[in-house]
Amino acid sequence: MSKPTPISGFPEWTPAQRMIEQYVLDRIRGTFELYGFAPLETRAVEPLDQLLRKGETSKEVYLIRRLQADADGPAGDDALGLHFDLTVPFARYVLENAGKLQFPFRRYQIQKVWRGERPQEGRYREFLQADIDIVDRDTLAAHHEAEMPLVVGDALRSLPIPPVRIQVNNRKICEGFYRGVGLTDPEAALRAVDKLDKIGPAKVTELLAETAGASEAQAKAVLSLAEISAPDASFADAVRALGVSDPMLDEGIEELVRVVETAAAHSPGLCVADLRIARGLDYYTGTVYETQLIGYERFGSICSGGRYDNLASAGATRFPGVGISIGVTRLLGLLFGAGALSVSRDVPTCVLVAVASEEQRAASNRVAEALRSRGVPTEVSPSAAKFGKQIRYAERRGIPYVWFPGVDGAADEVKDIRSGEQVAAAAGEWTPPRADLRPLVS
Repeated sequence: MSKPTPISGFPEWTPAQRMIEQYVLDRIRGTFELYGFAPLETRAVEPLDQLLRKGETSKEVYLIRRLQADADGPAGDDALGLHFDLTVPFARYVLENAGKLQFPFRRYQIQKVWRGERPQEGRYREFLQADIDIVDRDTLAAHHEAEMPLVVGDALRSLPIPPVRIQVNNRKICEGFYRGVGLTDPEAALRAVDKLDKIGPAKVTELLAETAGASEAQAKAVLSLAEISAPDASFADAVRALGVSDPMLDEGIEELVRVVETAAAHSPGLCVADLRIARGLDYYTGTVYETQLIGYERFGSICSGGRYDNLASAGATRFPGVGISIGVTRLLGLLFGAGALSVSRDVPTCVLVAVASEEQRAASNRVAEALRSRGVPTEVSPSAAKFGKQIRYAERRGIPYVWFPGVDGAADEVKDIRSGEQVAAAAGEWTPPRADLRPLVS
């Protein structure tokens, strides 16, 4: 095989980085389950027409095509695409299985997704997401929107990463305000405002005029709303001070106040009301979330989501929901790139059992089996080289202990190769210090 050409946007972590990733996933999964979310995994492909319902995504979807096309014309697979998030597949799953589910249905989903973006730091074409959603039949209580930041805040706080700030807004505030100032296409206005951080106020003003038909005064009012930010419910007074009135606006303010106050009671400083957060995807209808990693704000959100009422429906029955997604690969990629995460050793192994000679390998295997049966990660030396070489093998791999099986009735001994201390030990009783049992992530 000739030397392969790397493909950008498809990260392949080193074993040490993969151990960090698994540690992160275990912590996230544990927090999700503490809040009562049940695990789910859906297929990797969805019908193309379903994937394209979500908004401005047609350029991002990877299509599925067989190498050998049917002579009779396009096969059914031509209408399939790899999912680019986990919300659309989840909505489809709810519709197909509504008769078997208990509502409100709480699920978490940790899977890879694929998105045809331009690869850059923190952005990939294949990446891992960790999602939670709560879906109900016909109506979904607003208090679930206040719960999302609490779960994510606890999950991210359990990790050895910088603190996060969750920015929250409510689409009803934006849409109600836009209607209140006379804009007839609030969705177009939302998509324009969603680009504010990328293109700046002047370009957004032009975009509002081109796509939403906004006058100069209307665009100025829209930008004034987007400038409002507060760590508490005082944002509501700032919105009302703009002098715009609309029932949907009032409803959105009330809902966002509840989210901000609930988060402040649980974890002061976790959430901030930021009315420039719009989320350009079409199906959001209530609270929306974006999350900044402190010190890495220039890379954008590492966790986002929102309330949706119309994504899943069957006849007259609707299944409104709210969800939020942690971009696990995005988060780790940024921290790996900055050298901000490390692991205490590159392998899970805690003990290397030395082999005195190939004839005595069976004795070393028995020691390893005894240690493994008690939960100590153990491997046996690959060769019966001189003990000095076996110790150096353990050092290169970061294995902290080397075990020497006793011969001719002598006791076994275990050596901490970092300190040089060597003591008699029995495989059925000896336990390493807790800090050495598993690799430590810091």
